Amino acid sequence: MNRFNVVMTSQQLAPQAVAILERAGCAIHYTPPYPSGAVVAELVARVQADAILARQGAITAGALAASPRLRIVARHGVGVDEVDLAAAAARGVMVTNTPGANAPAVAEHTLALILALVKDLKPLGAAVAAGGWRDPAGASRDVAGLRLGLVGCGAIGRAVARLAAAFGMTVESADPALPVGGLPGIGRAASVADLAAASDVLSVHCPLTPTTRGLVGAAVLAAMPPGGFVVNTARGGIVDEAALLASLGSGHLAGAALDVFADEPPPADHALRRHPRVLATPHVAGGTPAALAGMGIAAAECIAALLGGGTVPAERVVTGAS
Repeated sequence: MNRFNVVMTSQQLAPQAVAILERAGCAIHYTPPYPSGAVVAELVARVQADAILARQGAITAGALAASPRLRIVARHGVGVDEVDLAAAAARGVMVTNTPGANAPAVAEHTLALILALVKDLKPLGAAVAAGGWRDPAGASRDVAGLRLGLVGCGAIGRAVARLAAAFGMTVESADPALPVGGLPGIGRAASVADLAAASDVLSVHCPLTPTTRGLVGAAVLAAMPPGGFVVNTARGGIVDEAALLASLGSGHLAGAALDVFADEPPPADHALRRHPRVLATPHVAGGTPAALAGMGIAAAECIAALLGGGTVPAERVVTGAS
């Protein structure tokens, strides 16, 4: 007999994670993709959830208050910007995440986007599909020798740096957590503006917080050398989308690649969806089978440990006492 109820804010969970929860006596209740806060709250109340495994959509104060049994919100990933952390702390609900579980997948996706931008693959492919062939005005460039700036240098940023170095890029980062001298193979910039000024490619790998919202805005984009590129596989709100669109429109930036948007999914008529110099993917950088399994397993382990009276690994605890 199931002793606990877990709300999963998605329609899918890796089989290995399902097995962990079922062994711990948990029944899993799934939501539709990208549920609203009201939908999550209704399901949490209806099943009297002991835990939320949060993958898509916001975990609001209403959802956190919907079940007096709720003890933990386990994020299926690293970012916790969609969880009301203050409300969770006020109610004594632990919030966890899965640091590093999707770092290889996101790093690979980031490098794929960088290569596609620098090699001009989207316009070249569109030209061939339209019946064209070689255009002497093509903008394909060498990756080797380009300067990569990392806005944030956690597990994902460091993984990107290792891959970029293999392609001959030089790497610098603006991250207050970095030592003054940087890390092996990664220089340290004093500020994001300084980093932008010295970067041919600016890639975002920091969490979305009140401090980082809009961090890559008009001033930072203007500081970049003409013909630069912006890549964002972190959170959409970190890059000011209006400023990015303006910089692309003026020709200052040569292109951008976005796996994330401020609102997801973005409206069908969103200008960055269809911009000829934007390569957009639907928030799938961390969605490989291995990454999904790793995040699901780590989140399920947190739930099983807490509900079963065990200890949640300290490095996964965002707020709350284990």
